[in-house]
Amino acid sequence: MDAEPDMTEAVRAKAAAIADAARLRAVTAAAEELDADPGSFELIVIGNAFHRLRRDVVARRALAWLQPGGCLALCWSTSPWAGSLDWQRAFDRLLRKWQETLGASSRVPPGAESRRKQDPDQDVLLRAGFEPAERHRFAVEHRWTTDELAGHVRSTSFLPPSVLADRAADFDADLTAELSPYMIDGSLTETVSFAYDLARKPTPGTP
Repeated sequence: MDAEPDMTEAVRAKAAAIADAARLRAVTAAAEELDADPGSFELIVIGNAFHRLRRDVVARRALAWLQPGGCLALCWSTSPWAGSLDWQRAFDRLLRKWQETLGASSRVPPGAESRRKQDPDQDVLLRAGFEPAERHRFAVEHRWTTDELAGHVRSTSFLPPSVLADRAADFDADLTAELSPYMIDGSLTETVSFAYDLARKPTPGTP
């Protein structure tokens, strides 16, 4: 599920290429407005997006949607433009330039980060009725092509397809020109840090 039609369409396109595509359903909706029956899910995953949502509302609704003992996973990862490698710094400069060119700004609600510091995600989940969240971390080496980075940028909240619009091809060309000097064997390598906060819906009758 995603609020951006372009993202759900990308899921449908990828799903069509796999054998059990009929099991997958892509829904365009805001998390706060999803229509789902109680106990519909064993697992709900929110990827790099909980801070953009009305957290209390989504946490309460997620608790109702989950089966007893089901889990909510808040997933996070570092961004390829946020590191200290030379190519990452060049990538960051490129993105900032294009944001300025297109008049784009982040669609993360103003003050979201300060609210998370004052009211951490774990507290939001506890208030909703979840058992305490556990955080798990791991790191993976990843090799990017410029095509993959271009696709990744389109999945973000600040340069999605609707913002790139008819300048998408120009952006892709600029990205390739800027990052090609840093490529080794056709790719750019970074160590991606991942984390997930896993909270569980209590099972009735358990202590």
